[in-house]
Amino acid sequence: QVQLVESGGGLVQAGGSLRLSCAASGRTFSLYRMAWFRQAPGKEREFVAAIDWSGGNTLYVDSVKDRFTISRDNAKNAMYLQTNSLKPEDTAVYFCAGARYSRFPSYDSSYEYWGQGTQVTVSS
Repeated sequence: QVQLVESGGGLVQAGGSLRLSCAASGRTFSLYRMAWFRQAPGKEREFVAAIDWSGGNTLYVDSVKDRFTISRDNAKNAMYLQTNSLKPEDTAVYFCAGARYSRFPSYDSSYEYWGQGTQVTVSS
């Protein structure tokens, strides 16, 4: 079993930054790929970024490229999302996810482990 817990969300002004964290516990060695998704009120869950076990391969949705950075520290069983130049449209609950055998990194169905989410609110 794997447990994922997000933290680091909050209320920030447009243009500000937040560093989101995802702490993993349990059988963390089984997580080949981890990712961040987000869901705004009344909207579908959206892929944000993904990273493989080595941290050498990353993928971002176009809307956050050059603003967000995903990273992973396997020694600390942690994953991070550095969010810069935040915009009101970034407002959402951000979820971390993990997968053992995922093939499509941007598909939420590829991930079997999920955290509870952390709220990010960006004011204008």
